[in-house]
Amino acid sequence: MPWALCCLSWLLYCSGSATCSRKKGRKMRITDLEKTIGTFHMEVDDLYIEPEKIHGIVGPNGCGKTVFLKIAAGILPPDTGTVDYDGLSPRDITMMFQRPYLMHTTVYENLIYPLKIRGIRPDEEEIDRMLSRVGLKEQKRQYARSLSSGERQKLSFLRAVIFKPRMIMVDETLSNLDSESEELFAGMIGEIQKVRPVTWLIVNHQMDHICRLCDEMHYMEKGRFVKR
Repeated sequence: MPWALCCLSWLLYCSGSATCSRKKGRKMRITDLEKTIGTFHMEVDDLYIEPEKIHGIVGPNGCGKTVFLKIAAGILPPDTGTVDYDGLSPRDITMMFQRPYLMHTTVYENLIYPLKIRGIRPDEEEIDRMLSRVGLKEQKRQYARSLSSGERQKLSFLRAVIFKPRMIMVDETLSNLDSESEELFAGMIGEIQKVRPVTWLIVNHQMDHICRLCDEMHYMEKGRFVKR
């Protein structure tokens, strides 16, 4: 199996490091975290992530947002410190990358992959509704890698939410969208939060794009979270 597909399988199946059962109202806690990559150094002394809220992580390019998200998702190990997903199962967490990886198969097969590896039977009516919502129903049997960049982002979003995770980490996927796509994603996230609230960690370097979407904002500068 190609390395990229192995990485995708692992992320969709068991991103994160917790083994606890979910308990409503518990916070994810990041403590005494440090990570050095070349000349870049990150320090997070103590950070709480309130469950079932939309959290925005903003800051200038190079401040460490993506590094932090990869550590939180379990992709990068910290040099020191802990990431405690108190109340979340590893199978309840997923991550969306800025450049989504799509497998060498159809839109449909890409979409149902998280269900397939969990042994969940796809609800075909729900899949059609989801694809229709983002304008991809006609491309259902189309080769996924033939999609435009905007269509790939839409498919990546659907793939992240289709198995109803409890935490979704988004790395710049919602950046640089046209206004129509921005409204579409914001509307879908809002609908999810009304029906079955999810904890979102959304990285973006453009604060004005996600400020109205998020319940809480976290600011990063030079590898640290700062108060505003």
